[in-house]
Amino acid sequence: MSPFCRDCLTSQSQNARRCHACGSPRLLDHPERDGLTIAHVDCDAFYAAVEKRDDPALRDRPLIVGGGKRGVVATACYLARISGVRSAMPMFEALKRCPDAVVIRPDMEKYARVGREVRGMMLALTPLVEPVSIDEAFLDLSGTARLHGTSPALTLARFAAQVEAEIGITVSVGLSVNKFLAKIASDLDKPRGFSIIGGAEAAAFLADRPVGILPGIGESAKTRLAGLNVHRVGDLTRVGGERLQTALGRDALRLLALAEGRDTRPVRPTREVKSVSAETTFTADIARFDELRPILWGLCERVSSRLKRAELAAGSVTLKLKDARFRLRTRTRGGLPPTQLAESLFRAGEPMLRAACDGTAFRLIGIGGSDLCAGLHADRGDLADQGIERLARREAALDRLREKFGNGAIQRGLVFNGEGERRGG
Repeated sequence: MSPFCRDCLTSQSQNARRCHACGSPRLLDHPERDGLTIAHVDCDAFYAAVEKRDDPALRDRPLIVGGGKRGVVATACYLARISGVRSAMPMFEALKRCPDAVVIRPDMEKYARVGREVRGMMLALTPLVEPVSIDEAFLDLSGTARLHGTSPALTLARFAAQVEAEIGITVSVGLSVNKFLAKIASDLDKPRGFSIIGGAEAAAFLADRPVGILPGIGESAKTRLAGLNVHRVGDLTRVGGERLQTALGRDALRLLALAEGRDTRPVRPTREVKSVSAETTFTADIARFDELRPILWGLCERVSSRLKRAELAAGSVTLKLKDARFRLRTRTRGGLPPTQLAESLFRAGEPMLRAACDGTAFRLIGIGGSDLCAGLHADRGDLADQGIERLARREAALDRLREKFGNGAIQRGLVFNGEGERRGG
């Protein structure tokens, strides 16, 4: 087994430091390389990369994609990250750290289109693609060597080069014996990375890593583990299983397996969608119900549209509110007849919003549908609610008008009953 160049994909001599064909230092070599089949692919700074692709003037500038001064960072390019900007950071803090950054609001429809393009290229490699989010997925390339005429490692390197050439963004690849290790590997050499963690080296590789690298270890678990003098992954294996179970409960055995590099989860081609939601952050805090109400309606319309596109229906509705101190409130109403309708979502959410408006000023509001089922079960109507079918027909007619003339072609009157909607971010 000889190294190959990740840029021109040519085979190299042993111990080569640069490609003899193109001069690139990006050579891929590992003792287990050609026997590994589980990969994690992650698009690099995805939203920012798409925006820089579409506007070359942004290429050499720090870029933040997010929701205005009172919103949060959705993603930041690597130039902005050098200044300490991170995803989920409040925008005011991000701009304090990187005042020269260009800020762009997210265009989720555009990102979804690009994400589908990347996903299509993944599916050309293997049918075993498990999406994790819009910009990352696990792949199982077992048995594909004969199909592609080469090892999974070289197939993935070709894929990464193809994404860069045809879509104009970059990806990082992690290759290993299981999903947990592949995910860690994909983060090791970003951007444009390709890292391998072999099974033989896994336990030693993990031993000196912070225990927080294990999925499911949050701040509370870290505090409990610190009481056992567990700070590194290797420390877990030196603590008795009984003591770990006392500290972590049923999760102890799973974490012990991961600490040793063992993960038996298969790559599943589909992931169950658990909820569909929409939210907005305001440019100024809002406390009054009559200002929040029209914003809630607009969010219900967005969730309704997404449910219809996904051919799903919701059996419960959750209201989400975040106050000026970033404290989160959620309220849920369940046991509802399955629905895709904005009106039904609003009927469930409005009383919860009214009850939550106790004078507190809120910086964010969101609404979501969960307990999902197939859309064919939605809004059937019954003896208790004979008007639901008429309401469904009315919304369908409005959807057709918006599809033809744009989302702003027709609006419900309450949207204009105050300044609330215009203050959303």
